Amino acid sequence: MQNFKNHSRYYPFHHFVITPLTLIYLGWTVTNLVQSIKSSEGIALQVYHLIGALILFFLPLLARIYGLKNQDRIIRMEMRQRYFELTGKPFRDKEKRLRLSQIIALRFASDEELLPLMERTLEENLRAKKIKQLIKNWQEDRRRV
Repeated sequence: MQNFKNHSRYYPFHHFVITPLTLIYLGWTVTNLVQSIKSSEGIALQVYHLIGALILFFLPLLARIYGLKNQDRIIRMEMRQRYFELTGKPFRDKEKRLRLSQIIALRFASDEELLPLMERTLEENLRAKKIKQLIKNWQEDRRRV
């Protein structure tokens, strides 16, 4: 069962294979470029390697950011729908007063907890971590990247 303590997710291939290998390659290319500059040999080749390493470093980050931004939009839509179903009112006014991190944290609350916790969040300007800690009946999300 998902809860505050275990809701963070790692993707082993991304976090423990691709990222470390990319960082090693980036470090290797910087080291080789510095050595090439000192010896005045093969500088162009090492610059090409550095450009390739930077591209390989940023591509997975950009892909991850795009996925997270898309999920953020979906979460906003989900919360608009949930709020409307629970209250019969649009979420817009509350949404304007909440930070995205608060909205994301609130989505883990059960329907029974959502509205009181949302009001408390607005009154006390709770941080996302605190909101998650206050949730007693955790609504799982195993699909978030």
